[in-house]
Amino acid sequence: MRKHFFAVAALLALVIPPGVHAELPVGTKAPIFATWGALAGKAFRFNLKDALRKGPVVLYFYPKAFTQGCTLEAHAFAEAHDKFAEAGAMVVGMSADDIATLKRFSTEECRDKFAVAVADPEIIRGYDVALKREGLPAGLSNRTSYVIAPNGRITFVHSDLDYRDHVSLTLAAVQKISDKAR
Repeated sequence: MRKHFFAVAALLALVIPPGVHAELPVGTKAPIFATWGALAGKAFRFNLKDALRKGPVVLYFYPKAFTQGCTLEAHAFAEAHDKFAEAGAMVVGMSADDIATLKRFSTEECRDKFAVAVADPEIIRGYDVALKREGLPAGLSNRTSYVIAPNGRITFVHSDLDYRDHVSLTLAAVQKISDKAR
């Protein structure tokens, strides 16, 4: 089964050019939702409205846990966790994976540093991140990162299946929010 996930990731990287998906524009009010999440292998209820009361939230959508790009992206967010925390931001990875998979992913790949949560079809539609390509499993999300300010407005969006810039760009956006608050 793990080989299948790596095959899907490789296929995604080859057949989907950057920028083929729409996403919510900067300034839009972020759709509020509640869903199941996992942190350090433990399930919990994640509520975006409650999270925003504590500071900015980085919601990064990714296609599939345990695929190559998604694993490398999770490692990069885990390595940058302290910098996000210093800026007062919470990072939450979002995918259509089930909670059992996310519990494992939160420990093995997110290194117990940040939460991952279930992006059900309604959340994927609400954030306009559906990955619609013939031959790919239904229900996957595009790799799209949002920075949401405490007022609920989207302040930054980056959508690219190449995971490499998501961490640095979202961190810079979060630090701008943190600098303005000072």
